[in-house]
Amino acid sequence: MARLDKEVTIEAPLENIFRYISNPSNMPEIWPSLIEVKGVQPLSNGGYSFQWVYKMAGMRFKGEGEYTVMDPNRFFVINTRGGIVSMIAWTTRSKENLTRVTFTVEYVVPVPLLGKLAEIIITKMNEQEGDLIMANLQARFTPTN
Repeated sequence: MARLDKEVTIEAPLENIFRYISNPSNMPEIWPSLIEVKGVQPLSNGGYSFQWVYKMAGMRFKGEGEYTVMDPNRFFVINTRGGIVSMIAWTTRSKENLTRVTFTVEYVVPVPLLGKLAEIIITKMNEQEGDLIMANLQARFTPTN
């Protein structure tokens, strides 16, 4: 299983950031390879279930996601199944007017037939994508002058 850990500090209220990142419909705005999120349904734990379409290494994958843990304004965990099996965790912490956002993904590289080299390349691509997700999130909350 591959793992991706990213963190960014944003000068914005924690509640605003958490509300944004915890809504799966917003994710395609900051996650370039997440092509589509649809069928969003609220769950009793405060999270959501949804369907997604994701592009990785030129291949399209479809599946479902479900929030298995939801602690408002602190963290949430999404488990996905289908074309890609993963665990996605978002955590927010606030100090003064700064919010630290942590993004962790554990996933199974879905291309066993291509071998170890393909896994290394995909893992590297996903590492760059993680940096872009966090940069996009930060830009989303940075006021334009």
